[in-house]
Amino acid sequence: MRRYGQSVKSDVQYRHRPGAYGIIMRKDQILLTREDLTDVEIQLPGGGIDAGETALQALHRECLEETGWKIQIDQRVGAYQRFTYMPDYGFWAQKICHIYICRPVFKLHDPLEAFHTTIWANAADAVNQLTNQGDRDFLAAVLSRY
Repeated sequence: MRRYGQSVKSDVQYRHRPGAYGIIMRKDQILLTREDLTDVEIQLPGGGIDAGETALQALHRECLEETGWKIQIDQRVGAYQRFTYMPDYGFWAQKICHIYICRPVFKLHDPLEAFHTTIWANAADAVNQLTNQGDRDFLAAVLSRY
């Protein structure tokens, strides 16, 4: 599995943290989320898979929390990993990021998670707006097929 981001630090204990993320497409737009917690990050909506959840359940929950949108999950694209510090949880993680192609169904509410803002970006611009290289590469690969 391809790794993105920081090099693995030999003196750090990493927690395994699987997550599910959506490439949510509406015509020529992509739904992104902007998080202003410690640093500004623009990401694909999604997040960690909690105990007792499947990846699909986690993706539905995270999208509602971060964007307010109910989604339809169409296809798994693949996965990548990255090793990073998670300041909102206070630990270092080996994140396994499962990526899915999705469609928006309808907006239920504004984002529930503090510090999150919804962005509908033009597909051509969305790749460059994403903060994470893994997200950028997967979005670019998906867009090249359409």
